[in-house]
Amino acid sequence: MKVALITGAARGIGAATAMQLAGQGWAVLAVDLAADDPALPYPMGSAAELSTVVTEIRQNGGTAEEFAADVRDRAQLAEAVGEAERRWGGLDAVIGAAGVIAGGVPLWEMPPEQEDAVLDVNLRGVVNLARMAIPALLRRPEPRSGRFLAVASAAATRGLPQLAAYCAAKSGVAGLIRALAVELGDSGVTANAVSPGSTDTPILAESARLYDLPDAQAFAAQQPVRRLLDPAEVAAVLAFLAGPDSSAMTGAIVPVDGGLAL
Repeated sequence: MKVALITGAARGIGAATAMQLAGQGWAVLAVDLAADDPALPYPMGSAAELSTVVTEIRQNGGTAEEFAADVRDRAQLAEAVGEAERRWGGLDAVIGAAGVIAGGVPLWEMPPEQEDAVLDVNLRGVVNLARMAIPALLRRPEPRSGRFLAVASAAATRGLPQLAAYCAAKSGVAGLIRALAVELGDSGVTANAVSPGSTDTPILAESARLYDLPDAQAFAAQQPVRRLLDPAEVAAVLAFLAGPDSSAMTGAIVPVDGGLAL
């Protein structure tokens, strides 16, 4: 049985990816902060939502456990990695889907604590995850096929006004993935990312609020497909990247954006 660790698994793309992989026979450690962040003005994924994801996986015959951890805390991530290895004997895929958003004003007017949260969760959280989890991927015996995956964003290549810190963090994730791919070389572990467009998640709902839009649906018009993406559509690409058919891909930032970046 292949084993995956997924951060940001309480809802959105992380939850959809946990369900997708579990449905394909993976054992999934679903990791989330599962608590609100006092620096951010909207609710984070909750412990109840994380439990619901795991319960749904189990009800559908899959294997999953929940684990509360903050991606900004290396020690907590190390505990999560250790839990996956102890429970299932190793780790084959790691997916960094934890993310937050804040802004709505020019960068120089953004509250510093919100800027820190955006940079620390979206970028430093992926760096921390790589530092703590890639050694576990490399502990699998050769020939191995480990996968380190991250969720970037169309914001990595497209400047979004009043979301400068978010754009910076997601650009950093893309650069990190490219560098990790080179560092991992012929180890059998690859590093890739997906770059979603406007996806129907709580982050997009908060983005609509920051832009004083009536709801997230207002973002549909900016994508050539003229609709919001479903988290399951992004999860399907992450599941492909986690699997054996992506063996020739590393350092790729795969757009799953409904054409937003065109």
